[in-house]
Amino acid sequence: MKKNSTYALAFCGICIALNIVLGIITSALGIPLYLDTLGTMLSAAVLGPVPGMIVGSLSNIITGLIYSVSDIPFFLVNLVVGLITGLVVKKWKYSIVTALILGLVLAAVCPAIGTPIGMFVYGGFNGSFSDVLVMSLVEGGKTIFQASFLRNIASNLIDKIGTAVIAWILLKALSQKFYANFGKEKFDIVK
Repeated sequence: MKKNSTYALAFCGICIALNIVLGIITSALGIPLYLDTLGTMLSAAVLGPVPGMIVGSLSNIITGLIYSVSDIPFFLVNLVVGLITGLVVKKWKYSIVTALILGLVLAAVCPAIGTPIGMFVYGGFNGSFSDVLVMSLVEGGKTIFQASFLRNIASNLIDKIGTAVIAWILLKALSQKFYANFGKEKFDIVK
């Protein structure tokens, strides 16, 4: 059992690093994609919802402490990604269909949590090119909250579906030996 917990802890650390690196890169590039939940999805799929929630939360907290303190409140979004992904994979195996449905669900849930946080922290803008869309929607009569929410839905459709599919591809590519390190069978998680 100790061997399994050592592998689990190491895998969580790798997943946190993956989230942080991808989040910083996409932020620096100013693109409206986040990709900072890939490690959360991977850890939640392999280890369950609680480790996924911890990975997601720590990713945003560490990023906030290193890069931008204003990012810390977004840990709630990543925490929910870990919870939902872990519960979905626990109930249904992670397949391409599961990945697509999971991505769609997260594309709605994440903006529902992240938009109010973004309104409070950034006033509805995120510093990327997608702010042009927000301003266009505001000029068209939407409130800043509505415009920000619609922008977030649009970017999360691409981001969360893409991330869920990438996670499925990676999990499918991993060997049974990898899963055995956690006392699991590959076919119990991925199809």
